[in-house]
Amino acid sequence: MSELGEANRDGARLQRNSGRGKTEKGDATLGPFTIDYKEYAEQFGVSRAVWSKITSDAWQTHRQPALKLVLGSEGDTTKTRLWVISDTMFHEMLSAWQEKYGE
Repeated sequence: MSELGEANRDGARLQRNSGRGKTEKGDATLGPFTIDYKEYAEQFGVSRAVWSKITSDAWQTHRQPALKLVLGSEGDTTKTRLWVISDTMFHEMLSAWQEKYGE
């Protein structure tokens, strides 16, 4: 995986220098989200410190934090892709889905 490959897959815009600048934080942006990409062969643990960094970067750009995990070895054609978002954003998205589909 490359950040460019995942950003293209998502339709996201990469940040310059992978977000290490003063104004463009995170790895990429998409809609209301600042995204941080992580890839690991088997597992990744989300800690408070990791989520705090992602949240801080997102808030500096007035966006919502999102973490995309890509699990699988190099060359693995069946990688697992997961998104981690805040509880507040999850409930906003659920509410919008229920409004659209009436469930």
